[in-house]
Amino acid sequence: MAVAVEEKTSTEGAYSIYDSNEWDNEVIHQAIQEHQYHLTDRQKRYVGIKRVIDTCIAAVALLILAIPFLLVAILQKISSPTESVFFLQDRVGLHGKVFKIIKFRTMKSSAPHNTATADLENAEMYLSRFGKALRRFSIDELPQLFNVLCGQMSLIGPRPLIVSEYPAQYLREFYGVYEVRPGITGLAQVNGRDTLNDVDKVRYDRAYTRNICARLDVMILLKSVGYVAKQEGIVEGKQTHVPGFATKVNENVENDLKDIPSSSV
Repeated sequence: MAVAVEEKTSTEGAYSIYDSNEWDNEVIHQAIQEHQYHLTDRQKRYVGIKRVIDTCIAAVALLILAIPFLLVAILQKISSPTESVFFLQDRVGLHGKVFKIIKFRTMKSSAPHNTATADLENAEMYLSRFGKALRRFSIDELPQLFNVLCGQMSLIGPRPLIVSEYPAQYLREFYGVYEVRPGITGLAQVNGRDTLNDVDKVRYDRAYTRNICARLDVMILLKSVGYVAKQEGIVEGKQTHVPGFATKVNENVENDLKDIPSSSV
């Protein structure tokens, strides 16, 4: 769909996964312009308020987690002395702009850098022993609070994709998912997480974008705590999508959203 889709090293805002002025197919361009979802004025106001809340929570959380972060860094170095503590990677954020996401390193440096874990044939071989423990309780995601503080991410929102995940990028653009900031956790993460295929994840991303409101964010936050505590939906590496599972979780999300007006705050 888009012209500027090649992989390259970038910094925040240096380029976008799509260029709205350059299209290789006018039919696709017209379809997206006609059908792409845009936030309502009320949703835009909520997103503005949400940004303030995100900043305050991220700042307080980083202060509280300063010592635990230091402890994790020390254990990381003891476990893997030659590896760096943090892992930086290009991800796609608000309006398709690319930024550097920050996480605690959980994989060896020999792992493919710009490949999603779900695309690795044998992800386990790349995971460090300490990294497995971090991923089990999603501790590796906590440094993304820095991304939230910088305005690149939100606490709640669609998970940011790797630049090379083109099919999902195009679907997200079509459904207007890039109208909102990506999140540390999101609707897809509490409705199947790694057990979902890309299409189903984008469906949840679309549902979130069209129904974004405070009530939905609180519901996702509470469910995320339960998911992490129970270690649900965690799958490392490639998997076979379970037939019928997406239908079940799609029914669940419809039940969750049916009483939430898309314009409610």
